[in-house]
Amino acid sequence: MTMFKKLALSTAMALGLATGGAFAAGDMGHVEDYSFSFEGPFGAFDQDQLQRGLQVYTEVCSACHGLRYVPFRTLGDEGGPHFSEDEVRAYAEQNFEIYDEELEDFRPAIPTDHFPVNDGVGAPDLSLMAKARAGFHGPYGTGLSQLFNGMGGAEYIASILTGYTGEEKVEAGTTFYENHAFPGGWISMAPPLMGEDVEYNGGHPNSLENEAKDVAAFLMWTAEPKMMARKQAGFAGVIFLAVLSVLLYLTNKRIWRPIKHKHD
Repeated sequence: MTMFKKLALSTAMALGLATGGAFAAGDMGHVEDYSFSFEGPFGAFDQDQLQRGLQVYTEVCSACHGLRYVPFRTLGDEGGPHFSEDEVRAYAEQNFEIYDEELEDFRPAIPTDHFPVNDGVGAPDLSLMAKARAGFHGPYGTGLSQLFNGMGGAEYIASILTGYTGEEKVEAGTTFYENHAFPGGWISMAPPLMGEDVEYNGGHPNSLENEAKDVAAFLMWTAEPKMMARKQAGFAGVIFLAVLSVLLYLTNKRIWRPIKHKHD
């Protein structure tokens, strides 16, 4: 058990350092247990929330972070943002340019392209961020928390985005920002969201918490786009195994009953 705890702590430390902040040993930060529609064995992504999260990513996060493993065409997949083909094409063309080696020049993005890499400021790619932060050990070192409370990558991202206190410090020429959710309490990323950063369609509330939860849900989808299909397959597998177990039990009773009661 001690070795397992040490391994989990080492993994969490490595993930924390990868985002470029200061880490204090033993201080894992406070992750808020936000509620998301996709949590639990029967949960599903909220299509409207994914679309709002995409909007937050496009208007705010894409300035520094890429999504290199996400093709634009998946924005039209069922279970995801579920845009129409025309909406996917328009979104890609209007918001991103892709360098085409054949043309030796930039061109508007098309649905078969991936979101472009954005490493100009050294910020990490966000494609797998939520999955990387949703390891079995969970934010508080126990798989039970993640299993029953849904604590994982989306909660971590939302907590980071809402965890800034406004305090700053400079060390070795680098500015760090106090953040209650980040391991060690200080992060080198300036607060990306302030609340009311985007204007949602339909007048949906755009508070800091809502924006953080929306983009966190979207990033969870980019990391686990087939989550709903896996849940359905897992549920079907459990039912199949349960029925099979009952049939095997009854078959076993029928086969061995004459032998067990041979001398009755």
